[in-house]
Amino acid sequence: MNRSRFIKPLQAKSHSYRAKTSPSSRVWFFDLDNTIHDASHSFFEQISIGMVNAVMQHMQLDSVAAKELCELYWKRYGATMIGMHKHHQLDPEQFLLDSHNFNVSKHMKFEHHLPALLDAVPGTKYILTNAPEHYAVQVVEGLNISQYFAGICAVNHMIVFGKYKPKPAPALLRQLQASLGLEPQQCVLVEDTLSNLKTAKKEGWQTVYIYHPGTPFGPQQVIRPAYVDLRVRSLSELLRHPFAQE
Repeated sequence: MNRSRFIKPLQAKSHSYRAKTSPSSRVWFFDLDNTIHDASHSFFEQISIGMVNAVMQHMQLDSVAAKELCELYWKRYGATMIGMHKHHQLDPEQFLLDSHNFNVSKHMKFEHHLPALLDAVPGTKYILTNAPEHYAVQVVEGLNISQYFAGICAVNHMIVFGKYKPKPAPALLRQLQASLGLEPQQCVLVEDTLSNLKTAKKEGWQTVYIYHPGTPFGPQQVIRPAYVDLRVRSLSELLRHPFAQE
């Protein structure tokens, strides 16, 4: 698969991409919601409303049935959009636009000094999110952190052999490695969703679990699973750990 289609360049208009180099050539893949920023604060509510409204309109369902369908497809496929496309022939791009159609700048909540935190992480960095591209770009640009990432792989791009394969699909991770010319041991996935980290570890990636109590359907646990290399509560805690500088 062509890298230009699978990984979209993500650069601020007034900045050029920069990354601190690392002797280990480590490459970081950061999730977006509840990892880079706090989506539970307000974003998830807005997205849920948008998805439910889109399903109600297309399927002629009431809000309760539409919400149940959204959750069913999210759990089954990793993205509600895939279920709507597969079972109801809804245009994926239109659904993503309809369900993520709100002003992200009004709902921003993130760690203090976020740009400096990301700048301190050595190695190349990418955004890897099951959110749509237009939403992810708005969030990253709103946070003023575009220049710290070499590119983005959003759910729009996660097509492997003609089928959508969002996280936690192993095929997605393998295609990322192939498109970027990476070995598994170079890759680090930073996530708030344990199922995604479990797949990454099976594929030979290093894993960082950013625990967030507001992650949808996430376990309210404090222990570190065996497939997680490091468990932290924030990016700043990650940076204070020797793992980040290896």
